[in-house]
Amino acid sequence: MSAGAATAQTEISRLRAQLERVQGRRLGAAVLPTLPSLAGLLPGGGLRAGAAYALAPSASLLLALLARPSQEGSWCGVVGMPELGAEAAEQLGVDLSRMVLIPEPGPRWLAVTATVADVLPVVAVRPAGRVSPGEVSRLSARLRDRGGVLLVQGVWPQAEASIAVDRSEWSGVGDGYGFLRRRALTVSVTSRRWAVPRRARLVLPDETGGLTAVSQVSPVPMRAVG
Repeated sequence: MSAGAATAQTEISRLRAQLERVQGRRLGAAVLPTLPSLAGLLPGGGLRAGAAYALAPSASLLLALLARPSQEGSWCGVVGMPELGAEAAEQLGVDLSRMVLIPEPGPRWLAVTATVADVLPVVAVRPAGRVSPGEVSRLSARLRDRGGVLLVQGVWPQAEASIAVDRSEWSGVGDGYGFLRRRALTVSVTSRRWAVPRRARLVLPDETGGLTAVSQVSPVPMRAVG
């Protein structure tokens, strides 16, 4: 290698390291797959290793995000969500053999989350209190080192993206009888990587208990809910 090429390579390495510090992630980091209906909404088409995501307080949305990684062999941990049921998780496609539930982590929920993130590639948590910038930075560094993904129900600093549910409608109830069978909702994703949020109309759960885009299912009367 010539002296000029060696200098150029050194400069490229320096710039890569600088960009990693600024962006808070490794360049070229692996991406965990998600269900196809969600993939087009997320930066990189999936859940980026080493990143955190802020989610709306929707159990169905969370389980939909956990479904494909668990199916592909990634262990998933859920911290601080005692109401999350195994039956609902299984119906939405989560592989229960690769799911660890820690429903009551106590006041040291952040330490528990960090410990779980050391051993499991995907961790979901509902914060039980505020976190300091220093705590966020330390957990972010741990995620980058381990290549883990953090899904937070609530606001989270330095999030790769924020995933919100803007509108929800149920169908299945007829003239005073019947059952709620499926729900159509608008999912919007805001990221620092684009100026305009990405939105999609999804059915979650659909008639099979899974997730599909509205365009992929037959139209049915919907009832708006608050």
